[in-house]
Amino acid sequence: MNIQTSSIHIVRRYGPVGGMERYVWELTHALAKQGQSVKIICERAYEQCDNNIDVIELGEVKPKPRWLAMIKFSNRVSKYLNSIDTDKWVIHSHERCAEHHVTTFHGPSILMRKKRALDFISPRIATWEYLEKRELFGKNVYTVLPNSLLVSDQLAKLYPAAAHKLGFPAYPGVSEQFTQLSRKSNGHTIGFIGKEWQRKGLEFAVKVVKSLIDQNPQITFIVTGPEPEEIEHLFTDWPKDNYQLKGWQRSEDTLPYIDLLIHPAEVEPFGMVVAEVNAAGLPVVISDCCGIAELIQEQHGLVLPLNQTEAWQQALLKLMTEQKVDSLKLTWDNLSFQHQQLYLKIAQGK
Repeated sequence: MNIQTSSIHIVRRYGPVGGMERYVWELTHALAKQGQSVKIICERAYEQCDNNIDVIELGEVKPKPRWLAMIKFSNRVSKYLNSIDTDKWVIHSHERCAEHHVTTFHGPSILMRKKRALDFISPRIATWEYLEKRELFGKNVYTVLPNSLLVSDQLAKLYPAAAHKLGFPAYPGVSEQFTQLSRKSNGHTIGFIGKEWQRKGLEFAVKVVKSLIDQNPQITFIVTGPEPEEIEHLFTDWPKDNYQLKGWQRSEDTLPYIDLLIHPAEVEPFGMVVAEVNAAGLPVVISDCCGIAELIQEQHGLVLPLNQTEAWQQALLKLMTEQKVDSLKLTWDNLSFQHQQLYLKIAQGK
């Protein structure tokens, strides 16, 4: 049965221009496709969206410093919401805002950062900590949605007073296009995808894959995300024919050319690219620091700790020859249904 809900989504950049932004774009389009009323409040929309979605652009502010830009955006959002009738709407924030009933945590808490000696005098740190606490403990907040159990457990430990607000993980979906990609790989290509290459473990991946290439020169390594000049120093002792540094490109443009993904992330609240690789029918070898690791079984790939280099080598060699992969069946429609049930419950309790 199709239930009727009305939701306002808050996101600074509306469009598939980043991991979190794609999540909001796909979720809101799935909601609209299923007949739900959807309104977006953003600084700017980056693509033409479904005609059934009402987009309110508040205008861009200077993006840096980021903490100050977030305060300015939050203030603009509050001013707009206070100027309209929101009685029938469930307000869902994907940013650090004040006027919401639901908030989704797409990343780690600011309290998970590496501490520095002078943090206590930093206006940036103080602001982010304030914004995060307000996001969790605001007077209107009914539910906090983590995008994985990893994030949920972290929030419960860091903010035990908010534990009762934590909802079931709202796992990202994957677009149907990933199930329809044509294979163009050579059977010996390992891929790494991630613009934030340090956090996602590229240096470790380079070490592991180089050791395999020394044993088997047929193996190649494709890296997409970071610009080549950022990372070429990691490949100074590599044979030129055994690696390609592609810079930024869409994951769907990379996946046809690889046979499996290596993702040794040090910090990864979920790991959207891992879900996309799975949907494309390819195996993955990922770290146990990824939120999506809780979903990965032997039929999908392998999950390993970062201190076992030899195990990573063996896993990559094994999975390059095993191409049968079961789908995790993560869809945006399923995510939409999960949200509709939550919005209905909140609307009835308002």
